[in-house]
Amino acid sequence: MSDQPTSVRTERDYLGNVQIPNDMLFGVNTLRGVQNLTISPRTVGSNPYFSTAFAHCKWAAALANFDVNVITEAQKSAIAQACREIVEGQHASSLVVDMLEGSGGTSSNMNFNEVVANRAQQLLGGAPGQYGLVHPNDQVNRSQSTNDVYPAAMKIATHTLLGPLIDQLGLLADCYRSKSVETMNVLHLGRTCLQDAQPMMLGQVFGGYAALADRLVLAVQTVRDMLLVLPLGGTAIGTGFGAPQGYRKAVFAHLGQLTGVAFRAPENSFDAMQNMDTFSRVSAELRTCATALAKTASDLILLSSGPVGGIGEITLPAVQAGSSIMPGKINPVVPMSMVQMSFAVVGNDVCIAQAVQNGQLEINHFEPVVADRIFESIQLLTNGARLFREKCVAGIVANVQTNERNLMKSMAVATALVPILGYQKISALVRQSVAEERPLVDILEESGVMPKADALKLLFAAAMPNF
Repeated sequence: MSDQPTSVRTERDYLGNVQIPNDMLFGVNTLRGVQNLTISPRTVGSNPYFSTAFAHCKWAAALANFDVNVITEAQKSAIAQACREIVEGQHASSLVVDMLEGSGGTSSNMNFNEVVANRAQQLLGGAPGQYGLVHPNDQVNRSQSTNDVYPAAMKIATHTLLGPLIDQLGLLADCYRSKSVETMNVLHLGRTCLQDAQPMMLGQVFGGYAALADRLVLAVQTVRDMLLVLPLGGTAIGTGFGAPQGYRKAVFAHLGQLTGVAFRAPENSFDAMQNMDTFSRVSAELRTCATALAKTASDLILLSSGPVGGIGEITLPAVQAGSSIMPGKINPVVPMSMVQMSFAVVGNDVCIAQAVQNGQLEINHFEPVVADRIFESIQLLTNGARLFREKCVAGIVANVQTNERNLMKSMAVATALVPILGYQKISALVRQSVAEERPLVDILEESGVMPKADALKLLFAAAMPNF
C-alpha cells in the first residue's frame, strides 16, 4: 500500500513527480494531458456514449487478450469489471481529458487506460498508482494502440448516437403525415419565388415535408451502416504489430457480444487507419438533414407570418412571449431555433471536412475535433427534431378561411380555368379582377361565365396530381 497521505498519491513520469488526489482514478499521463491540452469545457467523461464506446473497446480487448493468453484470468476479470462500471455511468469524474486535446487521442486513450487499471487494482486489492497488478499499458492497452482504439470508439459512439436521431426523424415524418391528412381538403395558394403560382392543397405541403423526412431517415440509416467497420487490431499503423495471432478475430467476437452490434474488421487495415472519409460522409448527411429541416422551418415561419400583416395561413403553437416591449407578440421561436441549429451543424461539417482532409500519412491526428463536432451535430439534430415536432409541428392549426381567401384573390385561380375558358378570355377577366380589386371567381359568377361553385370544383381538380 502507498505511504502517501490519504489525500494524495505520487506518480512519476520522465518529467518528474506529480501529485494526484487519491479519490481520482486517473494517473500521470492523464494529468499531463489535462495540464497541457485543456481548451474546451467538454471532457471525454462528459459524453456517456463516447465513454461507453471506449469502455467496450477496452472490455472486449481484455477478453480477447485472455483468449490469446497474454493476460491472466484475474486481470481479465478486474479489467472487465472496471469497464462495466464505466458503461454503467461510474467514474466519469476521473475521465477528465479535454475532448479537443491535441495529442491525436493519446491523452484520451491513456485516461481510459489509467482509470481502468487503477480501478482494476482496487478490485484486486491493490492501490491506485502502483500498477503492480494491472498496468495501464501492459495489460489494459495490450494488443492496442491509440490509433486503432480511438477511431473505433468514435465509430461505435457515432453509430449509437445515430439511432435516436433516426427515431426522431421518423417521428417527425409521421407527424407531418398526420398534419397532411388533417389539411388535405384545405385549398392553398402555392407560391414560387414568393409570388402567387398555382392552386394546391395545404395537405400537399405537409405531405412533401413528410416525404423529405422519410428520405432523411433512409439516408442516415445508410451512412450509419458504414460505421460498422472498425480498425481494431491494426494497432499503430495497420500492421497489427504487438497484437498476438488470433486477437483481431477474438476482439470482434467479444465486441459483438458486448454491444449487440455486428462490427467487423476492414478489408484493408491501412486504409482504415489512414482515412476518415466515413466521418465526412456521416457529417455530410447531418448537414443535409439540418439544412433540409431548416428549410421546412423557414417555410413555417413565412406561412405563419402576421397575424395581420403577413401571410397568416397557419398558426403555430404559442410557446412563449415574443417580446419584452411589445405586448401580446408571439414569435416563431421553435422553427427559428431549427434554422439557427442548422447554422451550427453546417459549421461543424466544415470543421470535420478540414480535419479529415488534414490527416497525414498513416493516421489522422485530428480525430478528437472530428469526434467532438460530430457528436455535437448529432445531439443538436436529435434534440432539435424532437422539439420541432413536439413544440411546433404537432400543434399547427390551418387557418382555412385565410388560405381560401388568399387563393381566391390571387391570379393562381386563372391557371385552373385556362383549359376550360381559354387563355385569351381568362386574361381579360384577370385584368378586370386586378382593375376592380375583386376576386376573379366573383367576377366569373356575376358575368355569367361560370358559377362560383363550379370554379371551386375546378380549383380542387387543379390541385390534385394528374399522374
